[in-house]
Amino acid sequence: ATRMAAKPHPPLMKKHSQTDLVSRLKTRKILGVGGEDDDGEVHRSKISQMLGNEIKFAVREPVGLRLWILFSAVVFTVMALMALAFPNQLYEVVFDQEQTATSVSIRLYGGALLSLSLIMWNGLYTAEKVIIQWTLLSEACYFAIQFLVTSVTLVELGLLSNNAILLLLSRILFLAITLSYYYHLGRRPKKI
Repeated sequence: ATRMAAKPHPPLMKKHSQTDLVSRLKTRKILGVGGEDDDGEVHRSKISQMLGNEIKFAVREPVGLRLWILFSAVVFTVMALMALAFPNQLYEVVFDQEQTATSVSIRLYGGALLSLSLIMWNGLYTAEKVIIQWTLLSEACYFAIQFLVTSVTLVELGLLSNNAILLLLSRILFLAITLSYYYHLGRRPKKI
């Protein structure tokens, strides 16, 4: 018993895990933070990983995106109200002839446009990337469908008025701008 008591113990090595970089990196790896996830995002903590990090989005927002969504929302709202209130005049402006169908179909078109404008107004005030992408995709689908329907109608009627050509060209331009924003919003940022 005296031999054990007489044997000196080696000095205790105190481990400072806060300053031990390897230990900290191992701990972060076990927790699953600090590395890239499937979406290419790096989370600083488990909390930000669980809740999501919306601050990162503001940095990658394409220049002019909010202005484009505002412009689209205003144009869609104005066109919707015109279609609802003055269906015959709207038809005459586009096709350069008096309307032969009932104004109900143009009013229904106005109602659909008003619904789309509400989506755009919502897209203007959100910070969520997915909602903005769906807003842009809805707008792009509308422009593509309107271009096709207007083109087919003009061919069937045998008309090619300046207003109709201007409408078709504007739809191609608006479709290109919308798809461009959609594409840039979906891209991952380049790593520096």
